[in-house]
Amino acid sequence: MTGVSDIPQEPHYHGHRDRLRARFAETGGEGLADYELLELALFRSIPRRDVKPLAKALLARFGDLARVCAASPDQLTEVRGVSEKTALDLKLIQVLAVRMAREQVTGRPLISSWSALLDYLRAALAHATTEEFRVLFLDKKNRLVADEFQARGTVDHAPVYPREIVKRALALDSSAIILVHNHPSGDPTPSRADIDMTKRICEAGKPFDIVVHDHIVIGRERTASFKALGLL
Repeated sequence: MTGVSDIPQEPHYHGHRDRLRARFAETGGEGLADYELLELALFRSIPRRDVKPLAKALLARFGDLARVCAASPDQLTEVRGVSEKTALDLKLIQVLAVRMAREQVTGRPLISSWSALLDYLRAALAHATTEEFRVLFLDKKNRLVADEFQARGTVDHAPVYPREIVKRALALDSSAIILVHNHPSGDPTPSRADIDMTKRICEAGKPFDIVVHDHIVIGRERTASFKALGLL
């Protein structure tokens, strides 16, 4: 005779998943803790395990949702329970977030869409672990023509070549540019090297009437604008 204990039992986390999905459907995510949102993202990657401990471990390791998704696949797989597949699924979230933020500025005059521009740049660079330098090329109406990666450096240095930036601006028929880089240290205060490099780019662009509208430095929590600081 088969006893109750012999009947296959549904894993305890299945009910938890159903309840969490129901809460998300009802509220659109409002009121859910960060680890619960991360659990929802992990459900599809890891269908046969309780992922609450993993979600909490990831947040403990990296600090917050943005840093979890911005971490490299190698860093993510260092956390026990994160496979290469799961790491790529988490990276997809970051790429989608950056792409959606970029869509808010594409085709619009950036000078009048400044808040959306900063949201996009923070999404793209605030949690990078090495210094990256990008250039936003604008047309005569200050619309974004191209957003291009120029250099990646060590934790505190990215090599930048003013002539190459000007050459690219001419090729794109761009009349203005916005310089952007991040400080992995978290502090967006421009360094003397940042200031000197910006001056060199401004000088290189002058003979061709290419204007540097601003140089934005992205930190972990704040941004710094050369124009606002009186450095341009």
